[in-house]
Amino acid sequence: MTGSSVSRCEWAGSDPLMVAYHDNEWGVPVHDEEELFEFLILEGAQAGLSWSTILNRRETYRKAFAQFDIQKVASFTENDFDRLLKNPGIIRNKLKIRSAINNAQRFIAVQEEFGSFNQYFWQFVNFKPIQNQFQKLNDIPASTDLSVRISKDMKKRGFNFVGPTICYAFMQSVGMVNDHLIDCFRYKEILLLST
Repeated sequence: MTGSSVSRCEWAGSDPLMVAYHDNEWGVPVHDEEELFEFLILEGAQAGLSWSTILNRRETYRKAFAQFDIQKVASFTENDFDRLLKNPGIIRNKLKIRSAINNAQRFIAVQEEFGSFNQYFWQFVNFKPIQNQFQKLNDIPASTDLSVRISKDMKKRGFNFVGPTICYAFMQSVGMVNDHLIDCFRYKEILLLST
């Protein structure tokens, strides 16, 4: 959906990539394992940066991280780590790169315990997205009691870069919460997807 008459969340701005992400992905419930893994890695990479910085590097991330093939990333070697560290198309932060490899390994451990990461993650909301009703951007929290609880559980399982704020951003991106503002055209569309 395009045009100035369309009401959308102001954070989408006018960057076509951000607008497309807002209009097509943000808040849509995700249950596919590799998509969940992709968002987990991208949200971790975003820590301290803007989402547009990550979104502009998304295709490079996909190439660098084997299209987010969980098994492949989990078996990355020191050579892979060195290769990633030299890749100017991703965030070349040693801790974030190590975290992506570690989190792939932890992701597999969760899959083995719960049958899927989807089963593990979505149980926190009884498999039904939370429908918030925010009117202004400032109303949307950076974290919630639930994101704190999920963060603690994930850290206990050995995940990195999963603090409460990153967890909440992850929850928003995979549609565990609908944080589109109520006057945004996507709010009701997402609401209908979840019923």
